[in-house]
Amino acid sequence: MSHEPSLVLLIEDDASLRTLLAEELEVDGYRVVCAESVAEGCRLGLESRPDLIVSDLRLPDGDGLVVLRELQAEGLSVPFVIITAFGTVDQAVEALKAGADDFLTKPLSTDHLRLKIKRLLAHAAITSELARYKSQSTDDTSMGLVGESHAMGKLRSEVRQVARSQAAVLINGESGTGKELVARAIHQESDRKDRPFIPVNCAGIPHELMESEFFGHEAGAFTGAKSARRGLFAEADGGTLLLDEIGEMPLPLQAKLLRVLQENTIKPVGADQEEKVDVRIIAATHQDLVKCVSQGSFREDLYYRLETLTLVVPPLRERGDDVDLLAMHFLRDSAKRHNRGFLQLSEVAASILADYPFPGNVRELSSAIERAVTFCNGELVLPEHLPARIRKRQAEFADVRPQPPSGNLAEWPTLDQVQQDYVGRVINAVDGNKRRAAQILGVNRRTLYRWLDADKDDSND
Repeated sequence: MSHEPSLVLLIEDDASLRTLLAEELEVDGYRVVCAESVAEGCRLGLESRPDLIVSDLRLPDGDGLVVLRELQAEGLSVPFVIITAFGTVDQAVEALKAGADDFLTKPLSTDHLRLKIKRLLAHAAITSELARYKSQSTDDTSMGLVGESHAMGKLRSEVRQVARSQAAVLINGESGTGKELVARAIHQESDRKDRPFIPVNCAGIPHELMESEFFGHEAGAFTGAKSARRGLFAEADGGTLLLDEIGEMPLPLQAKLLRVLQENTIKPVGADQEEKVDVRIIAATHQDLVKCVSQGSFREDLYYRLETLTLVVPPLRERGDDVDLLAMHFLRDSAKRHNRGFLQLSEVAASILADYPFPGNVRELSSAIERAVTFCNGELVLPEHLPARIRKRQAEFADVRPQPPSGNLAEWPTLDQVQQDYVGRVINAVDGNKRRAAQILGVNRRTLYRWLDADKDDSND
């Protein structure tokens, strides 16, 4: 998300008031461009594309609402505040009907105007973000996998490729990275999308019941089997079966799974005949299956059958600014579930989330946002609404300043060396998040990348 100061277009023919308001807004950190007439306001509006417009109602060459209508006709729709010394209820109603967001009368309270501008810009930012996320979630290219990082773009491309195949797929990734979401995306992108998608957690089924759960059983096959039961493979016939945490599957069942992959048949417990099934298998695990094979807990032949199409889901700490996108995505969904209106992350809360490495990955971020929405009573999520473990991380990395060396002054580093060391420590402290590192260093990301490129050049000399 961009952190460039918002641009305000101020249209006011009273020079003293115009200067006063411009200075007040610049103190608040906004960029300000000024106009004195309708014509100049329309021209600057189209040229500068401001984030918000404040306009007097009565201007030397006409009505301030003309600016609003002309810019809207040109496709520029931004918050618009009307101010006037001759305010009436009828004028206010007309302004609001025309699309103005607020109507203020003179004598003007600058504090009131500043508060209005702050709230309107915050609301506009939220609306813009939500529209972008809604577009992303419905876009065929996103497949429900939120994120704009290179890693997620690569993963979506791989999902589309493997979806065209009928072969088994192995999804690797740390716990909480969203392996089931990736499996669902493969199913939805495949020609099986109108057939069942059945996820099952292999770690959640007692070993003694696994065979019956997967393959079904005949009536009387074992004590308590009073009637026949279809298994998960039969339920998923024509569709996709996700075997989550496949590393937890016992060896005897692994042998039966291998036969399903080879022959496309199953044999229910107690049955005399095998049954044909058409099921695509997607396996997922956070374990190192190669290590499991060497330890004897996973069949080598099954591993090689699965690993032909392998996807790796990146951990959240390697996805950069995706933390911002996911936080807003979860904030929107959680607010909707709690019947709340628009909620926004404060800058400090967003920075804390950007700093945190999220060992629990996307699942941990989702839980953190759910907690924040639960304990937030206003419209702004503050640091105190986040889990304590996440706030604690901010304190641990609050001081990353290098200490001056002691001893011989001739051994002290150059300014370039100090900068290089400091930049490196900041980037390590925020787990490679370039956006957050640039914020801490007080530079834009272009400058940070230039420094990093210079460091690479120096190391190659």
